[in-house]
Amino acid sequence: MVEFDVRRHVLVPKHEVMPPEKAREILEKFRVSPHQLPLVKASDPVAKAIGAKLGDIVKITRDSLTAGKAIIYRYVTEG
Repeated sequence: MVEFDVRRHVLVPKHEVMPPEKAREILEKFRVSPHQLPLVKASDPVAKAIGAKLGDIVKITRDSLTAGKAIIYRYVTEG
C-alpha cells in the first residue's frame, strides 16, 4: 500500500511547527494566550504529518488573491 502525503496536495497550504521561542514572540506580538488562537486538533492529518504535539503553535502560510500571502497561527489541542 502506498501512503499518501497530504502535504503534497495542491489545496493544502504550507504548515510548520513554530519553535518555542518563535511561538512566544508571536503570542507577545499579538498579546494573546495560546488558547485564544484558532485551534487545530492533534489528530488533523497535516498536524500528524508535520509532527505537531499538544501545546504546539502551527504557522500556516497560504496564497491569497488580495494579500499575496496570508499567515495564520493555530494552537494544537487534543483530538
